[in-house]
Amino acid sequence: MPGLYKKIRIRYEGVKRLLSDNFQLEAIQKSEAEINKTPLRSDIINYLLASLGKKETNYLEIGVRNPANNFDKIISSTKYSVDPGVEFKENPVDFKLTSDEFFEQLGKGQILSKELRFDVIFVDGLHTADQTDKDIENALAFTTENGFVVLHDCNPPTESHARETYEYWASPAMDYWSGTTWKAFFKYRKSPVVHSCCIDTDWGVGIISKKIKLGSPSTIHNPFFEYSLLEKNRKESLNLIRFDELKTLITAAASS
Repeated sequence: MPGLYKKIRIRYEGVKRLLSDNFQLEAIQKSEAEINKTPLRSDIINYLLASLGKKETNYLEIGVRNPANNFDKIISSTKYSVDPGVEFKENPVDFKLTSDEFFEQLGKGQILSKELRFDVIFVDGLHTADQTDKDIENALAFTTENGFVVLHDCNPPTESHARETYEYWASPAMDYWSGTTWKAFFKYRKSPVVHSCCIDTDWGVGIISKKIKLGSPSTIHNPFFEYSLLEKNRKESLNLIRFDELKTLITAAASS
């Protein structure tokens, strides 16, 4: 984290001297603010696993890149990792596959057991709406009834962070990219079948549960997934809450 802070500080000072573009400055300032938020996604995932009160838990991470960033920090009796190795060539994961390939083979019993269900599945793969939508659907099919699907990058701080492609280096957000993950998460925010919320930290940690009432479905009308409408109605669109509010919801569900 200190190295990341130093990088954004150097960029911030350089751009501030050379440019007067308010959009550029806003994106840099919001990136800096986001990387300093706590708790981290690993803290939230570990809390969710512990909240189940189980002696043994199963955890799956989709889109690992460097395991040191998150996977190695997760406390679970059984952990599995999936990544095709596009962004991190060393790729020290259990299954060097795309998420589509992994779930297809898992469903056929070609890897692990098709009866296996996970207590938490963390999705941090390709940050496009289409792929994230597929990952959520597959993850929900392989989580336990009281388990959680967790997603990273659900709360892009500016429109440039929510750009369609990572490679657009002229973006005011530079190489910080949340992609269009928020669109897939918002789709499930509209669903009456599952419950969901987004913790306002670490670029937006989305949580979906089949059982625990994390919040009511969103009533925001945004059929074409326009960022301007997300910005205007961010809190209700994402059910944006604090970590302590999540703890209260889960404690209440456990005691009911």
